[in-house]
Amino acid sequence: MDNPVKSVRVALVGSSGGHLAQLLALAPFWEQHDRFWVTFDTEDAISLLGGERTYWCYRPTNRNVPNLLRNTVLAWRILRRERPDLILSTGAAVAVPFFWVGRLLGARTVFIEVIDRIDDGTWTGRLVRPVASRILIQWPEQTRFYPRGELVGPLL
Repeated sequence: MDNPVKSVRVALVGSSGGHLAQLLALAPFWEQHDRFWVTFDTEDAISLLGGERTYWCYRPTNRNVPNLLRNTVLAWRILRRERPDLILSTGAAVAVPFFWVGRLLGARTVFIEVIDRIDDGTWTGRLVRPVASRILIQWPEQTRFYPRGELVGPLL
């Protein structure tokens, strides 16, 4: 019997470290789709994403306007070439240009707020919220700052 899940092209965008770990935890979803990754070229990311189609973005990203501009140009180039149906991210700041450019190009965008932010949302969450098709949260307490967030529970 054929796989009943429709394959879509997915962009998995996130910083290395914990953000990447949370995206990797979603393997039962993304492994059945045509996908590519956008992250930092750190040792952990290089090791964990061996064999995956990966684009390396500019870092640092937090409060770094030159790299925000570089990553916006990178997002434009990558997303025009790859044409993902869905952009999925757990943050951090590298998600911002990919979400805004992705929405301009017609992609659906799903942001997953990280597990360790219970008292307030991340800056990334605030910046992508206007263009996020869906916001997924890992704790019920996160509904205070994401009223339309959908609770999925902890990824890790």
